Amino acid sequence: MTDFTQQEPWRVFRIMSEFVEGLDELAKLGPSVCIFGSARLPASSKYYHMAQAVARALVHQGFTVITGAGPGLMEAANKGASEAGGKSIGLNIDLPQEQKPNTYISHLISFRYFFVRKFLFVKHSTAFVILPGGLGTMDEFFESMTLMQTLRIDRFPVYLMGSDYWQGLIAWLRDTMLTTGCISAHDLELYRMSDDPEEVSLEIRRWCDEHNVT
Repeated sequence: MTDFTQQEPWRVFRIMSEFVEGLDELAKLGPSVCIFGSARLPASSKYYHMAQAVARALVHQGFTVITGAGPGLMEAANKGASEAGGKSIGLNIDLPQEQKPNTYISHLISFRYFFVRKFLFVKHSTAFVILPGGLGTMDEFFESMTLMQTLRIDRFPVYLMGSDYWQGLIAWLRDTMLTTGCISAHDLELYRMSDDPEEVSLEIRRWCDEHNVT
């Protein structure tokens, strides 16, 4: 006999439970910044140190730091937030490889479904800080761009850090997508780029003050 909990209608209840738990837990947080980046880069990477530094700077500006909970640059961000005495949240995704929660998380929420986790990243973020990463990091970057471009969400700060890593992509957006008419010039204004952790944290703080985000 087939287990009824494996049937498609039952899947809806599992999805609902993840939404309810995530919304309930994250509603307790104040202004939060999501930091994204590769799970594969080691602690010796300059981007690891950049993630750690920007997380510390954001905590000093009063923000909670949220990551995808994994190793690599996610670990670095959680570590930086923890070292600064701030809240260090991890939204983990259950994967057969790579994704094991790092040890610097003060509060962990695990998800089976990517789309629930992605919704909560956007729902509870004051800003996104996006460091070098792979397909998942690209997904988060372009998701935020698409939602703002289509006015599904209000504009909010999105920062790319690690300019040497991103410059090829940014050139392609400008020289190929824009010149062929697939995007508009103002779409290129939906993000900013900076390698300075203090500058990023201060500009996000300034944006929150100007928009009464508390």
